[in-house]
Amino acid sequence: MKKKVVSILLCAAMVSAMAMGCSSEAPASDSGSEDSGSEEGGDGSLTIGITIQSLKNDYWAGVMSKLEELMKDKGYEYTLIDCENNAATQVGQIENFVTTGVDVIMVHPSDPDAIETACKEALDAGVKVMCWDDEMENTTANWVLDNTALGEEIGKLASEFINENFTADDKAEVCVIGYPSTKVLLERQQGIESGLEKYCEDNYEIVATTEGLEAPESQTNVETVLQAHPDCQVFVGTGAGPMNGANQALLQHYGGAGNIPENVGVFTTDVTMQQLDSIKAGDEAAKGIVGFEGSNTDTASACLEMIEKVAAAGDDDFQGEDHNTFRPTSVINMDNIDDILAGM
Repeated sequence: MKKKVVSILLCAAMVSAMAMGCSSEAPASDSGSEDSGSEEGGDGSLTIGITIQSLKNDYWAGVMSKLEELMKDKGYEYTLIDCENNAATQVGQIENFVTTGVDVIMVHPSDPDAIETACKEALDAGVKVMCWDDEMENTTANWVLDNTALGEEIGKLASEFINENFTADDKAEVCVIGYPSTKVLLERQQGIESGLEKYCEDNYEIVATTEGLEAPESQTNVETVLQAHPDCQVFVGTGAGPMNGANQALLQHYGGAGNIPENVGVFTTDVTMQQLDSIKAGDEAAKGIVGFEGSNTDTASACLEMIEKVAAAGDDDFQGEDHNTFRPTSVINMDNIDDILAGM
């Protein structure tokens, strides 16, 4: 009976959130319905509300799909929705989660400043709040990356490629693909540029800086860069969209896989199947990424473990410097790609 009541309340929240323009497209979904209960052995002891920026992002879609599987296995009641990058919609979703009485909210902010008040109201109502990606104030804990350091690692990875293929007399032409309107991605972009400066020899020149979040936009913008700089060889970016978009643009530019020059490469972060397949192929422009925990399964497992810690947190937990839990990063390339693919 308790499960039915919670399910009805969560479904009501979804109806309200969808009326505000929120999407629950595949692979993630509202799972407060009767048939979303536990696998055998699950205890159903947590009710979780999750709101993220967008499920159109390949990285988020992949990780959230795995996270759903893990929450179902545990028997947790959950609602997982996106806000279509709309802060006002996300505020409404957080408020709905509080109204329905979830135990913990995980939020991936569209605009962290815009949701601080809503998150404070959740805390005041006794709901634990976990933020993924931003160092927010009104949360129980933040699960974050040092985005400047992550960017530097991307720059370092690209620098190793540049140092192998270019000299001071034959400089690499580099394009940086960023998204400065999002704070964490601006930090990441600045880190990339810092990493190039730190680890490269006098053998590169940034000839273009463009924007890209999802793959289609990134591809179009890289095609424009290639019109102005047809010999641009190295593309560095802040996520999966920039890698997948740049890779497709370069495949078209050079006439398909197998025709990419050895000194042309794309380096970014995130971990998606499209990125991994392109790197694994060995004859495309995608060369390497700086990943997080590893595969989608690895990241989803680490995320759920963090959600459980936040849900169980006492008043003295996650205080001071411990308010931010920083995630590890590692390079993914041909040397370890099979292990990562096995967990996707």
